[in-house]
Amino acid sequence: MQFVTKGLVLREVKTGEADRILTILTPQRGVVSAAAKSSMRLKNKLFSATGLFCYSDLVLFEGKNLYTVDEATPIEVFFGLRQQIDRMSLAMYLAELAGQLAPEGEPAEPLLRLLLNSFYLLSAGKKPVLQVKTVFELRALAQAGFMPDVAACAGCGGLLGEKFYFDLAEGAILCQTCAAGHGRDPNITAAQLAALQHILYSEDAKAFSFTLPGTQLAGLSRLASDYVCRQLDRGFKTLDFLRTVL
Repeated sequence: MQFVTKGLVLREVKTGEADRILTILTPQRGVVSAAAKSSMRLKNKLFSATGLFCYSDLVLFEGKNLYTVDEATPIEVFFGLRQQIDRMSLAMYLAELAGQLAPEGEPAEPLLRLLLNSFYLLSAGKKPVLQVKTVFELRALAQAGFMPDVAACAGCGGLLGEKFYFDLAEGAILCQTCAAGHGRDPNITAAQLAALQHILYSEDAKAFSFTLPGTQLAGLSRLASDYVCRQLDRGFKTLDFLRTVL
């Protein structure tokens, strides 16, 4: 059966001399695996459209265990991701996280759109690496059902003060007074909380549009990664490597 779709290559594994097995994020069926035969040969018709992080128009044929790529036309190849190690490292992590969160056989258009926007901003150098990372982590988790409640303090319902506690396990915040009552030390500033609220509650087009000083952005980025690992109960090798280059 033929399956015509757009798709973003999240992962590639070389098999044989010139074949690849691709992990592709599609809007209609989430993550799919597909064989791209001879696609590593420069003269092959699939070469330019089936590489890592390529976003392409694809014609796939469904087999018993995986699809086969029959046709592929590149839409965007994100050359800028390969120009700096921090961009490439972040792209690898975001792709791994997307592959973990995306459903198989179910629509994943919002996640695909978020990842494409993130790759575009990274490739073009339009936003700081840590800002793109933080927005993707938090919004991708929210889309997958791990939406934290940061509208107000979970204890008193207030939102006053300069420091707050973000509970990684519960996905909730406590004001400084309520945090002290639970024996917790604040781990997020008011400015970071405002950025967190903006990321989670703004419309797609504005999610990346906020400003934080470098040290505060770095702190929010660490908190976002800790939230990812805590909620998914796992680590990511790509995240470990990313931390060595940032």
